[in-house]
Amino acid sequence: MFERIIRIVVKELIEIRRDPWAVFRLTFPPIFQMLIFGYAVTFEVSHVTTVVLDRDHSQESRELLSHFSANTRFTIVRVAQNEHELRRAIDNGEATVGITIHPRFAADLLKGQPAPLQVVVDGTNSNTALIALGYVGQIVATYSSQTNVSLTHRIPGGAGPRFVTVDLSQRPWFNPNLDSRWFFIPGTVGTLSFILIVSLTASAIVREREIGTLEQIMVSPIRPYEFILGKTIPFFLIGFIETSLVALFGVLWFKVPFVGSPLVLLLGTSLFLLSSLGLGILISTLVKTQQQAFGSNFFVSNPMFTLSGFSFPIASMPKPMQWLTYLDPLRYYLVVIRDTFLKGVGLEVLWPQMLAMAALGVGLLSISILRFRKALD
Repeated sequence: MFERIIRIVVKELIEIRRDPWAVFRLTFPPIFQMLIFGYAVTFEVSHVTTVVLDRDHSQESRELLSHFSANTRFTIVRVAQNEHELRRAIDNGEATVGITIHPRFAADLLKGQPAPLQVVVDGTNSNTALIALGYVGQIVATYSSQTNVSLTHRIPGGAGPRFVTVDLSQRPWFNPNLDSRWFFIPGTVGTLSFILIVSLTASAIVREREIGTLEQIMVSPIRPYEFILGKTIPFFLIGFIETSLVALFGVLWFKVPFVGSPLVLLLGTSLFLLSSLGLGILISTLVKTQQQAFGSNFFVSNPMFTLSGFSFPIASMPKPMQWLTYLDPLRYYLVVIRDTFLKGVGLEVLWPQMLAMAALGVGLLSISILRFRKALD
């Protein structure tokens, strides 16, 4: 049995070695995509184009606007003279945020009353709009707190209104600077590995059918599970090397810390590759041409990427979509790789994800063997 499996493994490795573009395809695209994801994909928003309308023209209103102009989150592109000009700037796409300071802003502020401030946001891109509103709230809260302290010191003898301020002291765990790259890079390692392994294995059996060697295998004494294992092992080794290479590049290039146990990550990666290989082999047993394999891979990988929780929280999805995520091995591996990279947790926390990936891997490989046996019959 082992000799037959080794023969299949050697055959697959020889075919890969004979491909002059194999090394290039297996090294350059993942690293290039890691660079794209690392620099382009982020939750942070900077230089939001902003138009302002100051109808108070007071020292206090100018000071508030200076907080926006001095912040890299916003870029003031126009100072409007009236409401129509502000609205036109947003309608034309010149600005994403419009800030209007109403008359009596300073007067109400000095009296200790709520001071009117209106923020208009282009909601076409809802994600940017929500993040920009959060930044506006932070800047206004900081300005309000500073103004309250300043007014308290300016009123002699403690006369006048008293202001109560609450200082929020943040203490983020595991990612002190709230760097979104620390969240995305480990997820990118899992995503790129998943797409690569599924795409490679999806063409494994169908390639044998196209070049005419599957018929020879059918009349040979090799058993279906031996053939599947022989096809799986080379791609498992390739996938492990690819995952290690991309992860190492993310750590060294983007300075993402790794604080967990390498053995825990090794186990999680092995189970993840097992389930990914099972999915790819299953696709390969269902299609008849490599073009069909490519299309099926695209059809399967994109939904699994969306349902994995890479960038969209699973808890925010409708219940039927949340149930589908339990069939996605990438969902579990993203938890494993992020928690080992940033939190340093062990098997006592990650065992449910490990068990789920093991069950998916065994189940998918078993179905693939049954499908291949049916094809032989």
